[in-house]
Amino acid sequence: MSDTKICVGVITGSYGVRGEARVKSFCAEPSAIGDYNPLSDEAGNAYTLKITRPVKGGFGVRLTGVSNKEQADTLKGVKLFAKRDELPSLPDDEYYHTDLIGLEVYSTGGEKVGQIAAVHDHGAGELLDITGPKLKGGILLPFTLEAVPTVDLASGRIIIDPPDGVMPGTGND
Repeated sequence: MSDTKICVGVITGSYGVRGEARVKSFCAEPSAIGDYNPLSDEAGNAYTLKITRPVKGGFGVRLTGVSNKEQADTLKGVKLFAKRDELPSLPDDEYYHTDLIGLEVYSTGGEKVGQIAAVHDHGAGELLDITGPKLKGGILLPFTLEAVPTVDLASGRIIIDPPDGVMPGTGND
């Protein structure tokens, strides 16, 4: 996927029997997903999305080219992307997850720890999934100012100051 696109949601299945799909929005304002038409999937297929109603876990939507339940069911799991230049600019202390993935991770002492493999948000705050040769199985670090004092997108790195016990075998356990 080109870095000119940002994942703004995912189709989670069908809704009803008349061709509506259920979509989970990843936007800060969930209903904003309807503002970024057309959306595309990873293969480049374009979809115009019209929100029809809020439903548990997201929205019921109409998608162009989808006219029945079976078609909506086949799209379950399809990620929806918006053009990056159509998304709002973020304040200095906020980041799109895609911008963080792949950044090199350094300790406050300047030692390279690894890189960010993923960013998870399960509702209680964002977690950085950091992998590296010295991190057996990787670590999950809260994405807070205390644990991550520096994010430097221009140089492609972050500085971490993890709480005690997070990084076994690195002197911070």
